[in-house]
Amino acid sequence: MLPESTNLDPRIRRTRQMLFQAFQGLLCEKAFETISVQDIAERSTVNRATFYDHFTDKFALLNAMMGERFATLCATRMTEGDGTCEKGLNQLILAVCDFLAEVAASCQKNQRQFEPMVESQVKAAVREFLLVGLHKREAENAELRATMGSWAICGAAMQWSRDKSMPAEELAATVRSMVRTTLQD
Repeated sequence: MLPESTNLDPRIRRTRQMLFQAFQGLLCEKAFETISVQDIAERSTVNRATFYDHFTDKFALLNAMMGERFATLCATRMTEGDGTCEKGLNQLILAVCDFLAEVAASCQKNQRQFEPMVESQVKAAVREFLLVGLHKREAENAELRATMGSWAICGAAMQWSRDKSMPAEELAATVRSMVRTTLQD
């Protein structure tokens, strides 16, 4: 799972990164609902038309920013795997923990309003990742299994990101053993 941006023209990647950085900075200063496209364009030093060439609105920008960051964390974690399903599942769970911890640490005051969007996006990405493996194995009820697995992983990781009652590796081992049952034939 490589980030979408790796296939983009370098100029497009650079513009998107400028928009992401500007938006991230604004999110640390202001509430999401008070940030305008004009604010983002001014902070990133691109004009509004350029913003709209890349994103339909600030919600699309937020989705793209979160999606790209999560994909990058997943890709990084997956390079640490040994190619086994067990290790891949473990690394996926840890990538979810990494992402949620990063979101929680980035801008505490505005974080709560993004939880539903973050959770939805992470569930969808994890589901797609699990579906690839299940389709390769031609598993029965692959769609349902991937949905169940993604909800279990995300739910446990969301709770962990709030209380961090155990190390992420311990959480991953616990969740992996429970999710494995759902994913196996």
